[in-house]
Formats: sequence, structure tokens, C-alpha cells
Amino acid sequence: MTDLTVLDTAISLAPLIAGILIYIWYNLNFKELAIASARMVLQLVAIGYLLTFLFEYDLPILGLAIMCVMLVTAAFISIRPLRQKSRFLLFASLLALALSGFFNLGWILLAVLKLSPWYQPAVVIPLAGMVFSNGMNALSIGAERYEKEREDESSHAAKAAFNAAMIPQINALLAVGLVSLPGMMTGQILSGTSPLVAVRYQIMVMSMVVGTSAIALAIYFHLCERHNKSPSEPDTKTR
Repeated sequence: MTDLTVLDTAISLAPLIAGILIYIWYNLNFKELAIASARMVLQLVAIGYLLTFLFEYDLPILGLAIMCVMLVTAAFISIRPLRQKSRFLLFASLLALALSGFFNLGWILLAVLKLSPWYQPAVVIPLAGMVFSNGMNALSIGAERYEKEREDESSHAAKAAFNAAMIPQINALLAVGLVSLPGMMTGQILSGTSPLVAVRYQIMVMSMVVGTSAIALAIYFHLCERHNKSPSEPDTKTR
């Protein structure tokens, strides 16, 4: 596979810059996309150096710290679209992602891959990233839809929100192999791995991320439904 130079990487940002220019053309607020793009570059460069250090020295405590940062950041981002944020919603998001993510990650590491020792940073950290990011996206869609359904006084808010949040997951399952070749599979093939081996890993990953999304949504909505039925005091809103 071709090694990208710093210049090659800079040139690869052209489509992203085109997206920002389209925002400007439509007279939309392009600052959010520009800031997110800058953060993406800085965060990836930083994690690249950090993972290089982690893989070289194999420090379990540092790896666990990285996963905790992933988890907390994903919880904050998942409730970002909500108009009414609260400490409870942040807690519900954090708990949902933690329970679903670590359950599915543990199952894959111990029952499927049978890693020995179980903690190998080059495997655990990338898989944790896939788990938490997909759970975060599903939870973000579901939480935003649930909030709207509650505002409309729907009697099936959780059901409607769950169904909406799972649409991208179902679409991904239907399209894989026919419309898309997911990132992990593509990366393995580009690195020289047999397509059949890459397919097995992709099946494992897609099962893991879909399961994580469904479980995270179920936990989040269960907590919200119980909270909404309780006569407790309103939560302090988060900024």
C-alpha cells in the first residue's frame, strides 16, 4: 500500500475544503464544519503519536485511560443535538454506552478473537473506537428523535426513536458488499490481507457495532422512560 506523505495528506483535504465552500455558497454557518475539520486533523495526529507510544511500550493503564476518554467524549457528543440537556441525560448516555460497549467488546475479545493476553492495544483500541463511535451516532439520532416525540406527546416515543436511530444501521447491513466496502475491510484488503479473511472480520465488526447500537438505545430509553415517570425534581441543565 502506498505510504502517504504529509503533502499527500494535505492534498487529500481538497474534498473537505470543497464542502466548506459549499456551506459558504449556501450562506450557511460553515464555522461548525471548519472547526470540526480542524479538530479532526489535530485529534488524529495526536492519537497517532499516542498510539505509537502505546503500541511500543504496551501500557494497559494508558490503554484503559484512552478508552475512558473515548467513552466520556462519546457520551457528551451523543447528547449534543438535544435542545434540553441535563446531567441525567449525560449520565444515561454514558451508562448506555459503557454497558453496551464493554459488553460487546468483551465478547469479541474473549469469545471470538480469544486474545491471550486479553489486552493487546493494537486490537483493543481500534475495536473500542468502532464500538463507541457507532453507539454514539445511534444514540445521538435516537436521543434527538426521542426529545421531539416527547414534545409532541407521543405515546410511543421510545419505539419511534429506536426505529429511527436504527435506520442507518439496517441500511449499512443491507448495503455492505453491494454498495459499500466498509473501512476495516477496505483497509485490510489494501494492506494485502485475503479478501475472504477481511470479510470474516467485517462480519464480526458489523455484528458488534449493530448490537452495541441496539443495546445502547434500549438502555438509554429505558432510563429516560423511568425518569420521566418518576416525580423527581427537574435536572440541572448542562451548558
